[in-house]
Amino acid sequence: MANDDRKEFAETTTAQAIALGGDRSVFDQSTDLITQLDRYDYSYLWTWMGVPIIQMPADIMATQEVIWNTQPDIIIEVGVARGGSVLMMASMLKLIGKGRVIGVDIDIRPHNRDSIESNPVSDRITLIEGGSVDPEILDRVKAEIPDGASVMVVLDSDHSYDHVLKECRAYGPLVTMGQYLIVADTLLGFLSEDQTPKKRSHTWLKGNEPLAAAQQYLSESERFEVDEALNGKLVLSSSPQGYCKCVKP
Repeated sequence: MANDDRKEFAETTTAQAIALGGDRSVFDQSTDLITQLDRYDYSYLWTWMGVPIIQMPADIMATQEVIWNTQPDIIIEVGVARGGSVLMMASMLKLIGKGRVIGVDIDIRPHNRDSIESNPVSDRITLIEGGSVDPEILDRVKAEIPDGASVMVVLDSDHSYDHVLKECRAYGPLVTMGQYLIVADTLLGFLSEDQTPKKRSHTWLKGNEPLAAAQQYLSESERFEVDEALNGKLVLSSSPQGYCKCVKP
């Protein structure tokens, strides 16, 4: 009879992920490859249940790991775009058998709303249109959170330093113990000006981007710490150092 090696396997993979996180050479090669892939809009090429998800595959995998491991009651995603990401998270909650996704975006276009609301997992999604840090929108988000619910937050809207920091300060306090605050597109903080994508509606250079904002917020709050093992394996990712675990009530 074979020995049950699940615990040993998990410990080995965790150690390898942490070691990978310390290998700057591999990270730099990964960043160079992402820069080359961006010529082909690589992060735009993927779908979830037929809907564009606009994420790197590594981040899709990392986010589903977080959801499965923490099983939140509420996931708030700020930045809906075409809807694939809220559908992916709602799919996970459907499999788990509980929970809702609250999608917040300043502009939920009719065709994107249709893609979301016509999907089989739409019964687990609430869409709120408006500025993510506007007081009335925050009040609407909070009204959707039941008392005692465990809450996870993903920030993926305007990537400027000021806006991301405002979102961290507004939504970070909603994250509950053991859950995650995920700040997307932190890779921008690792790129030189030459490497920074220029084909977007805005260009965010180092210092005016999500990583800088996340680091500032973590310096203000003792509730979060960067998940060393999860972030360690995030090569070919748009959000390295962006997965922050809530470790204090």
